[in-house]
Parts: sequence; C-alpha cells; structure tokens
Amino acid sequence: MTLLIRNARVLTLAHSATPSQAPLSRPRRGKELSELGIIPQGDVLIVDGKITAVGPKIEAPAGTEILEAQGRVLMPGFIDCHTHICWAGDRLTEWEQRLKGVPHTEIIRSGGGIQSTIRAVREATKKQLAAHLKTRLDALLRDGTTTVEIKSGYGLQTEEELKMLRAIVRAGNEWPGTIVPTALLGHAFEGDLDEYARMVVKEMLPTVSKEFPDIAVDAYCEQGAWSVEACVRFFEKASKHHPLRLHADQFTSLGMVPEAIRLGARSVDHLEASTKADLLLLAKSRTLGVILPCTGFHTDGRYARAGFFADAGGALALATNCNPGTSPTHSMPFAIALAVRFCGLSPAEAIVAATVNAAAVLGLSDRGTIEPGQRADLILLRHKDERQLAYELGGNPVDQVICGGALVR
Repeated sequence: MTLLIRNARVLTLAHSATPSQAPLSRPRRGKELSELGIIPQGDVLIVDGKITAVGPKIEAPAGTEILEAQGRVLMPGFIDCHTHICWAGDRLTEWEQRLKGVPHTEIIRSGGGIQSTIRAVREATKKQLAAHLKTRLDALLRDGTTTVEIKSGYGLQTEEELKMLRAIVRAGNEWPGTIVPTALLGHAFEGDLDEYARMVVKEMLPTVSKEFPDIAVDAYCEQGAWSVEACVRFFEKASKHHPLRLHADQFTSLGMVPEAIRLGARSVDHLEASTKADLLLLAKSRTLGVILPCTGFHTDGRYARAGFFADAGGALALATNCNPGTSPTHSMPFAIALAVRFCGLSPAEAIVAATVNAAAVLGLSDRGTIEPGQRADLILLRHKDERQLAYELGGNPVDQVICGGALVR
C-alpha cells in the first residue's frame, strides 16, 4: 500500500544533528527535548508500512491513496512505555470506599487493593485475559497509542505470571499496533519477602527467561513492596540476560535510584518522591526517567519534578501507568496535559517524552520520529496547533491513526 499525507503541519521530531552525531536510538536531553522538527506545510509518503519521503511537496506515484490533512498536525503515534493494562476484575468498590474516607489499611485488611486484582487474574483464563486486553488495546489505538508496553505482575506465582505474559502476546498478535511485554516479577509478594524474593530469583526468573529470553524485567521498590536489598539481588541476577526497569520513589525515597543507575537499568519510573540529589544523579546517567502524572491525579496529587530533571539534562519519558488501582486511564493526551500543568514541562517537551524518548525506553529505534526508513505509525490530530494536546482536557484529539502504514481509524 502507498499512502501520501498531504498539506500537514508535520512534527518530524527529527534530530537537528547529523545521523552520525545523533543515532535515532539516543534519547533527547536538555534543549533537544523541545525540538519538534516542524515542517509547517509538508507531505509524508508511506510505502509498504515505511516512511519513504518527508518534505514540503512530494509527487504521488500512480495509484497512491491521498489523505488531505488541511493543515492539521501530523505526528508520530504515541508510545506508552509503562502500563499494567492486562488485568481482570475491577477496583470500583475500593475506589468508592476511598472516596468515603475509608483508610487504605482497612481496605487492604478487607481483601481489597492489589490483592483483589491478583485474585481476579488467577481466576481468569489466558483467553479471558487476552480478550479483556484486546478491548483495551483497541481503545488505546483510537486515542493514538500505536506502541504500548504491558507488564505482568498480578500473578505472583510462576505459572500465573507466565499466563499473563502469554495473554499479552496473544492479544498483541491480534492488534495492528506493537506490544512490548515486560515481566514485572518484583511487584508485590506473598508471605515473607526474603523467601518470596529467593523463589523469584531461583524459580520464576529462570522459567520466564526460558520462554521469554529477551524480555525486560521490572521490580517495584517501595515501603510495603520490595526492599532495596531484594531489588538489588533480583536485578544482579536478571541483568545477565535481561534489560532492567524499575518502579521507585512513588511515595518514599528508599535509595534505589543510585542502585538502578549502577546496575545499568534502562529506566526508573515514578520519581514523585525522588530527592533533588537523586534526580541530578539520574539526569547525568544513561538511565531514563519515566514520569506517570495520571497516578498522582487519581491518588494523592503528587507529581514528579520533571521540569527540574529535564533542565538538568535528564532523558525524560512520559507514560500513563494505566492500571485498575492507581491510574485508570489509557489516554496519552491526558498524560501530556497533566505533565504540562503539574510536572513543569512545556507542550513540546511532553510530546518528545511521549514519542521518541518513550521509544528509547523500550529499546525501539524504528519509530517515534517521522523520517525515511521509520515505521509508519502516525496520528493526524483534529488540531492545527500541537499545543492543543496539552491545553485541551478530555475528549480525543486524534482524527486518524496510521499504524504500520495502514489507516486503522
């Protein structure tokens, strides 16, 4: 299929440096976070799922399908690099209890919180999990997300974690976008943490590694979750074969950020409670920082100091953290709007964080920019000014979605 998008305001996100100076896989930092590479009135030619030409005026080959943009914004599809969208059940009763002021400890004692999701996931079949997930993936696509990372982590037993990962792959095979599974093996725990963490290292990790040899692994370092010591032991073992991801500093700064940098983690996500010293250390490292502002909006009003981190030269990405408990949204436009209002980012910085830098978190260099050779995952907004992404609250700003070169919406 050949498609020409004509007369668009194109946000190429192409790097201002030469390709030899700035490989596509390198995340943007500092002033680069504001570079959208705008072509005010341009065309984009797509052939067989790849972008082949970008410029002010492109001649269409015979038989080309024409999409007239009429000056609207054309940009890379959103890349949601941190989600938990594979789950069963719901947390509506727990949410209503919280609205009435029921303490979190009481909700947990009554069997709510993450334990309710764990029970529901264990009761669901792989087919049921995949069907629920496919419905959510279709909703993501309508809102412009063409690549999404999806974590396991609600199984807590080896076979249950494998069931989740298999369901994620199954749903992804039936979806036109791209899914990137992550094995969140250090999420919660059952019984004694030290004993559970040893089981994960000795049994769960090798089993998952055998079936998913290249998968990234993740852990959640927080009071009531995994300790720094448990995370370090797990990551030291996992790093021999897997990329590392980390949840840290959501509520408390326990000192895991320096350890993640030392261990070469691909990203540290949350950062709401990170100290300035740790943010500066992270900014100077190769590890990306991922902010999740939808979580603060839904829970406690806490937001990461992303502007400070970006000004310090940090490589910043943005994601929804979509999950049933603390971030029940799949909307990347909403995450962008919150990041600008509460995290100190400009609209341009938030757009870069939600596209090309999010791709870097997932180790993907073939998307996130509109350049020849890149995968043609693009969205055409109904707006003629990209700042509307951050200004507008609610609704869907996406008119059309091109995924792998095909019009899917």
